[in-house]
Amino acid sequence: MTYDFLTGSILAVGVSAFAYKRGSLSLSGFVSAVVTGTIIFSIGGLSWAVLLITFFFTSSALSHYKENVKEALAEKFQKGNRRDIGQVIANGGWGAVIALVFAFYPEPVLFAAFVGTVASVNADTWATELGVLSSAAPRLITSGRVAAVGTSGAITLFGTFAAFCGAFLIGIVAFASVLTAKLIFSTDVFDSPASLILIATVSGLSGSLFDSVLGATVQGIYYCDFDQKETESDFHRCGHATRLIRGWRWLDNDLVNFIASVFASIAATGIYWLMILR
Repeated sequence: MTYDFLTGSILAVGVSAFAYKRGSLSLSGFVSAVVTGTIIFSIGGLSWAVLLITFFFTSSALSHYKENVKEALAEKFQKGNRRDIGQVIANGGWGAVIALVFAFYPEPVLFAAFVGTVASVNADTWATELGVLSSAAPRLITSGRVAAVGTSGAITLFGTFAAFCGAFLIGIVAFASVLTAKLIFSTDVFDSPASLILIATVSGLSGSLFDSVLGATVQGIYYCDFDQKETESDFHRCGHATRLIRGWRWLDNDLVNFIASVFASIAATGIYWLMILR
């Protein structure tokens, strides 16, 4: 079962408006969420829609979880909790591209790729929002060196477990939605629903870890000489310009997230073909 454009756009506007009202989206984030949501909801239908909505609501809820504790770390991150157009495209842009391809090439492998993409952004969001609350000191994924909480590319065991749970949840939701579509609407969205749990978990966790590798190596990281603090932004929240201390200036956190989502979709596609050819 697929939604028509009107149904998809109404659903996208409703979900985005709710997130905007809760303070999870900026105005630019609201507009871009409506566009990406309409594309995905209209083309993919129920099974695609519930995955994006699951990510949308769980990530928004976690971003507000223990806000007072996370506030002290806000200066390290490029942006705040109100997601703007860059963050929306970083998290949902590649999924929209996959949906557009699916409109002309409606094959199950593209649904697997979409599942991997959503699992990755969900895993990464869970790892970020919950990992910073870990009692253990984070370590750089590349060297194992202890780093300050909130440092790009630094992970904890708790944060990694959170990423696993975020990816696994998308797999469970994908399995349930496909099974529902098959039982109620007699629509075969995917030929092996149970395999989606493995596809989502492995590709989603892989995407999240790849995101951390990029954050520890090539993402642009800056330093504020005035406050003597490291940040992802080229302009610190104190109002002073910062200087690049490592990585590529053009590679910011939004682009890292987008690249990781692409990586996860490729991983999901590979897992799908391996399972088909075995």
